[in-house]
Amino acid sequence: MSTNNPRPTKAQRNASAREKAAQLRASQEAAQKRKSLFVKLGVLVAVVVVIALVVTLVVRNNNAKIEDSGATPQGATAAGGIVVTSADSVAEKTIDKVDVTTLTAPKEQLQSPEPRDLTVAKKGEPINVTMYVDANCVHCADFEATYGDQIEKWLADGDINVEYRNVGYLDGGSPTNFSSRGANALACVADESPTAYMKFVKALWGHYPEGEMKNAELAQMAVDNGASESVSDCIDGDKFRPFVQYTTTAGQYDGVKGTPSIFIQGKEFILGTEDFPTKVEEAIKANK
Repeated sequence: MSTNNPRPTKAQRNASAREKAAQLRASQEAAQKRKSLFVKLGVLVAVVVVIALVVTLVVRNNNAKIEDSGATPQGATAAGGIVVTSADSVAEKTIDKVDVTTLTAPKEQLQSPEPRDLTVAKKGEPINVTMYVDANCVHCADFEATYGDQIEKWLADGDINVEYRNVGYLDGGSPTNFSSRGANALACVADESPTAYMKFVKALWGHYPEGEMKNAELAQMAVDNGASESVSDCIDGDKFRPFVQYTTTAGQYDGVKGTPSIFIQGKEFILGTEDFPTKVEEAIKANK
């Protein structure tokens, strides 16, 4: 009896080839799936790392310790404002140091804003316009774009003084505390180069559509608009962040809930209801 296996038929050989090809394809597909999974896991890990770094940056910035007390810039008031007296000058400061711990919240919630130290100019003097503004506020940017040139004209004509109370209300929505950093930059320019303050105001809010800036970019913008090179150290060193914190806290305690909030000769101007140039012109005329 023969022990030799019979030679596979052509049909059997074809079937065997198809089976081996199917096994090869299955093996390749499994390998590709594993490769794809490893790539996806790698991307996921990278994304998690990036998110962790961003969260760390946010926490570090938002928890950065700002001193309770600090120096004030030129033009500073006891309410945390910066008074501009002409298109290229600020007033003498009336306070050398502020301390946020000296501020006290009202016992009851205020129904309407009651900003401290609103000054009403005497007859024959330039009227006072007080503005709470935030560097990261779109409505403040719109207001500056609409009325900035007119404000500068009133200042140049000696018709008004403007007190800018630059607050950090919108820091909570910024990973870099841009509201407070922008306010610090404004204070630095007022202190180092008051002649450039109004130019920097216009440039800062004019930049709003392009997003937040780093301190180095704020410093370069200040220099480009007439500030001295020394302003860079002031901005990067957060010199007036305690002053900004003081202004912000005082505004919140005084019931000023949003920006811009504007007061003309001590009276609140209702943005969106009243016409700003009309109200200012009425106050100028009444004070002649």
